[in-house]
Amino acid sequence: MSRGPRSILDSAGLKPKKSFGQNFLTDTRVVEAIAAACVPEPDVGRAHVVEIGAGTGALTQALLARARHTVAIERDRDLLPLLAATFSEAIADGTLALVEADAARVDLVAALGAASPRVLAGNLPYQITGRLIERACHAAASFERAVFMVQREVADRLIAAPDNKEYGGLSVFVQAAFRVSRVMAVSRGAFFPQPAVDSAVVLLEPRADRVEETAAFRALVKAAFEQRRKTLRNAWSGVAERADIERAAAVADISLDARGETLGVRDFARMASELDSLKIA
Repeated sequence: MSRGPRSILDSAGLKPKKSFGQNFLTDTRVVEAIAAACVPEPDVGRAHVVEIGAGTGALTQALLARARHTVAIERDRDLLPLLAATFSEAIADGTLALVEADAARVDLVAALGAASPRVLAGNLPYQITGRLIERACHAAASFERAVFMVQREVADRLIAAPDNKEYGGLSVFVQAAFRVSRVMAVSRGAFFPQPAVDSAVVLLEPRADRVEETAAFRALVKAAFEQRRKTLRNAWSGVAERADIERAAAVADISLDARGETLGVRDFARMASELDSLKIA
């Protein structure tokens, strides 16, 4: 497929849909870099990839050249006939499955299947980035890596360490499940239409020692960052009884005079474990 997204859409009398957050990647070098991050050399011809938001098929094409099997999810019914025509041979020979679905609702675990290595990929629309990343966290045990294009500020938050202004609840929840790294920065000029912000590609690799996202863990993280200027003593006042918070913090070696932004993932996990222990006792 040599034509770019603008040409493909023009020939079909279509325009990008703002309601779907459509910004199509036009830079072939970026496309190839994403495909290589999804399917590195050892996995070429072996990987099973689920692509979230196939769009006009630029990344789909690059993935087909490297993966054993690709599932392309697209919710835009106007784009589906174009994709079906472009990739008719791959669909016929079984190397591509084209699925009409909303990626924010599709069963990712079922789509990934049982064969490995399994990969999630996609240029995530801004308005549902949070939901898609949350779903990836919950499905982390079902794939070997995820490669996502996100807005640069989101990438900064995913990668941020404690005591950093970008560090927050999203950082903790994602880092509890994944090792996160930045693959590359992508300028706004690499898209049609051009968005108002720059982007970045991130690699999420599931942690063997990932932290379980229990109810206590979620409550502690959310409370710490919803009131991030407050000390943990005050921010956590609604999570459990004050006496239990103090007892759990003492055992977990957490200073309640600190703020949530100073705690790492393992700190929150220890605190959650101690609180749960007190409930059992």
